[in-house]
Amino acid sequence: MTNGSTGWHVPEADLRAYARAELEPPLLWSADTHLTACAHCRAVLAEAAGPAALDAGWDRLDAELDAPRPGLLESLLLRCGVADHTARLLAATPALRRSWLGAVTAVLLLTAAVTVAHGATGTPTLFLALAPLLPLAGVALSYGPALDPTYEMAVVAPMHGFRLLMIRTVVVLAAGLGLNGLATLALPGYGLRALAWLLPALALTASALALTARLGPVRAPSLVGGGWIALLLTADAARAGDDPLAPFTAAGQGVSAAVALLAAGLLVRLRDRFDLSRGGTA
Repeated sequence: MTNGSTGWHVPEADLRAYARAELEPPLLWSADTHLTACAHCRAVLAEAAGPAALDAGWDRLDAELDAPRPGLLESLLLRCGVADHTARLLAATPALRRSWLGAVTAVLLLTAAVTVAHGATGTPTLFLALAPLLPLAGVALSYGPALDPTYEMAVVAPMHGFRLLMIRTVVVLAAGLGLNGLATLALPGYGLRALAWLLPALALTASALALTARLGPVRAPSLVGGGWIALLLTADAARAGDDPLAPFTAAGQGVSAAVALLAAGLLVRLRDRFDLSRGGTA
């Protein structure tokens, strides 16, 4: 700063550097503070910057002020190196909202509590039956015009529809399976039997995604979820005594793994149907 006849002012050389965004702290901070109260220096800055540069600066400031503040999830994704448009699309996924995650947590805790109340004998059937449906529902909420409030933004996103689907699916599955895994820790008395939900969850999700290419993001998960419930009811009617339901036996787990692999292969073959620019899932 220099002391002129009218008080302290920022040197013109510093103002030119300020206009070019080249002024380094702490001079930058001092100039910022001084410019808010000094009309003379603002006038000199306007002459030094030129009308075009000044207008561009105001445009950048307006855009910065109008831009929505990124939330916790979006900020975390940005710090992990995710592109800003991808982070915004992921953060807007309904299944990653606190309300949805809170509801899933409450359901899992209640189910685990009911299971524990019945004692650690046999198989935690209620928990195993419900746990695979929650990731399926989360993935169903993450894609398509009917349930995704950011669908229009996804349409113009610079990425293939299949890639967007896979990105959201991985993130939603990580959250859903993570919550399921934490709930499983509340059932230590059952040992590995409490993890029998994992392969069915992957099979249901992969099947729903593969069918989404033909049936859409609402009907496909609904059909798969209904089929899972029907399968459990049929297995319950056919089992003898306290034997575990067929999907949670060794053979049933093998079938779930095979279904998951087959559905994943079909999903890859149908990946072009998810191209949003062609309206594949509209």
